[in-house]
Amino acid sequence: MGVIPDAARGELWCPRSMSTSLSQMLDRTFGHPRGLLGRFGGLAMAHGNAATELRVVELASIESGETVLVVGPGPGVGLRAAAESAGRAIGVDPSPEMLARARRRCGDQVELRRGTADSTGEPDESVDVVLTVNNVQLWEDRAAGFAELLRVLRPGGRLLLSSHEKWLPVSRHELADEAAAAGFTDLQTWTWDPPGFGASLAAQLRAIKPRT
Repeated sequence: MGVIPDAARGELWCPRSMSTSLSQMLDRTFGHPRGLLGRFGGLAMAHGNAATELRVVELASIESGETVLVVGPGPGVGLRAAAESAGRAIGVDPSPEMLARARRRCGDQVELRRGTADSTGEPDESVDVVLTVNNVQLWEDRAAGFAELLRVLRPGGRLLLSSHEKWLPVSRHELADEAAAAGFTDLQTWTWDPPGFGASLAAQLRAIKPRT
């Protein structure tokens, strides 16, 4: 198992084509987790996303003293791993339930607040690394999300993004084009086969904010 740069893309699942009731159920489970479905979603994310979150943290090559922003940390598996290397780790999530779970997992070593990809609440050019795992398919406005992440990154800062490939609303190559349109450069995209029975192929992307 490992990086599969040229793997064939599978059939894409598009949230826009889902029924309203199914879309609302998924939002309560994964997008804005709450209630019984939210608790189930938190458990599923903690176990199902763990290997991918740790992989993304590894790929980010976080250095001591850097500030890392995790968009959609869920129960905080990747956020805690990032905090172990970073000088400062911040998680933004729209779900109070997920923020509470992340707080229990990470303790006081991280900063947590409500927010989304297109509204992080962070100052301009204030973070070195942005990480987001299995979250982009839930963004209401991807163009605004990429623009916001570019805004908060320092020049030379890097974005690492991963999602179940079958959940992406567009292909990973089109997603890279959207990031480029927002102003990111040095785009790289590939697929990764996470360990574990039944694990879903991950589409991953790395992008850089230009220094000038």
